[in-house]
Amino acid sequence: MRFLPREEKFYADFLKQAHLIQEAVGVLDEGAKKGNSHMVAAAAKLREIESRGDEIIHDIFTRLNQTFLTPLDPEDIHSLASHLDNVLDCVEESAYRISAYPLEPIPEPVLKLTSILVQLAAELTHAFEALGHDKQILPHCIEINRLENEADIVYRTAVAELFQTETNAIELIKRKEVYEVLEKASDFCEDVADALQEVVVKNS
Repeated sequence: MRFLPREEKFYADFLKQAHLIQEAVGVLDEGAKKGNSHMVAAAAKLREIESRGDEIIHDIFTRLNQTFLTPLDPEDIHSLASHLDNVLDCVEESAYRISAYPLEPIPEPVLKLTSILVQLAAELTHAFEALGHDKQILPHCIEINRLENEADIVYRTAVAELFQTETNAIELIKRKEVYEVLEKASDFCEDVADALQEVVVKNS
């Protein structure tokens, strides 16, 4: 059963948004690896990517209000679009915080979390590609859940170590907020996977 036909504009827009997330996460990861001096430029690039994403989401919602017959339940389309928007917004927020709270050097947990986000973004793209080609979606959703759990472990370990070793209160707050927003981005990726699984159940 084809949930979203290839020619269906909703599918095309979902995939566009997934590709934008992948592009955004790549910019974030590369900026973090190069160091804080590169994060201002990365944050500016991500604002531009996030703006493009907002246009796609706006188009989805506009079309949803104007379309009588949709390939999925309207609430599922709304849910998927909203969760994808949350991911991109949070990735942009992550870049902003890393650039606004200069961390020199970039802490290792940040690099681990951005690396996980790169993998999560790739799985999101694969999942939406599978949705449009009658392929299995659940393996990608399962992998997204696994990666989110990995990010959660990195976050919890980093925060615990931070409270045990950091004596500068301002530095502690800065690092903790950066860790939190990166981990939250992984949570939003899992929300997309959960919404996709609901689509599978409804259409099976």
